[in-house]
Amino acid sequence: MAADEPLVLGIETSCDETGVGIVRGTTLLADAVASSVDTHARFGGVVPEIASRAHLEAMVPTIERALKEAGVSARDLDGIAVTSGPGLAGALLVGVSAAKAYAYALDKPLYGVNHLASHICVDQLEHGPLPEPTMALLVSGGHSSLLLAPDITSDVRPLGATIDDAAGEAFDKIARVLDLGFPGGPVIDRLAREGDPKAIAFPRGLTGPRDAPYDFSFSGLKTSVARWIEAKRAAGEEVPVRDVAASFQEAVVDVLTRKAVRACKDEGVDHLMIGGGVAANSRLRALAQERCQRAGIGLRVPRPKLCTDNGAMVAALGAEMVARNRRPSDLELSADSSLPVTEPHVPGKHQHAHDHDHVHEISKDNLYS
Repeated sequence: MAADEPLVLGIETSCDETGVGIVRGTTLLADAVASSVDTHARFGGVVPEIASRAHLEAMVPTIERALKEAGVSARDLDGIAVTSGPGLAGALLVGVSAAKAYAYALDKPLYGVNHLASHICVDQLEHGPLPEPTMALLVSGGHSSLLLAPDITSDVRPLGATIDDAAGEAFDKIARVLDLGFPGGPVIDRLAREGDPKAIAFPRGLTGPRDAPYDFSFSGLKTSVARWIEAKRAAGEEVPVRDVAASFQEAVVDVLTRKAVRACKDEGVDHLMIGGGVAANSRLRALAQERCQRAGIGLRVPRPKLCTDNGAMVAALGAEMVARNRRPSDLELSADSSLPVTEPHVPGKHQHAHDHDHVHEISKDNLYS
């Protein structure tokens, strides 16, 4: 870690995690998270209004905790990065507003960055600079995407995506059918280790010869599993929960890894990066490692804590923006719930977006001492 590498604070509020990370270059200094997942669990899913209010309450304490953990002052920062999209509109607004306030008070450049590109860039904190190009498989509660990134700061190309339910969403819905609670991913992963993945032949969506080679569909799988469970219950038979979990999970990770390896081969890319919350799934990691090794493809997967939504991933992409002299965002930056992945960040319209002559310096000092 060099002292001249950019020191960046990142804020992530796209869903139910208030994440604040601080990195210097590609070195993680702090990763503070305040989660409202327990509050949402009683509703069986994320409630946007509750998430937004939780972000409001957690924002300043989480930023202060991250600064203390990193052992740096806010005035030492070289930039502030924030997820400006995609995500829940209200939740995004809290993070963007906070980032703008801190950038304004500290007179630091602001970088509105893309949530999906951040999930790719976080791997730099674990395994060093990303290969160029990087093939990324992102799997979470809201996204299942195959992305080719020749330059993570300016050139991210979508190859395929889910046409209905995302992988993580399917995990949550099946967990609900099985009365396993929310979120569904961790508990299904745990139960599947004790089940037989070959016990039930659940369908693999969009794997036919005429189907889109890189797109995903988990809605049909979800329906098939739910109907299988309903039929067992209607017949008065006990549902073999562990076998259902294992067979369902296998159907999901089989499709994800098969398509990802195919994309690497087709595009001539020798590395695969897997990110997003579902990347913490133990079977996905194991099968991806097995298939990548067989195909001569290097596999990069961050540790589970960096796979779920966090501020470190936003800070990582922000630091890369600073290092590559990408233009900062304006203070007029807004949240964009449908920000396309082809826009890794939202550059400002003006070269000197952070020159605010009308702001008295004494006022800035009062805003943040």
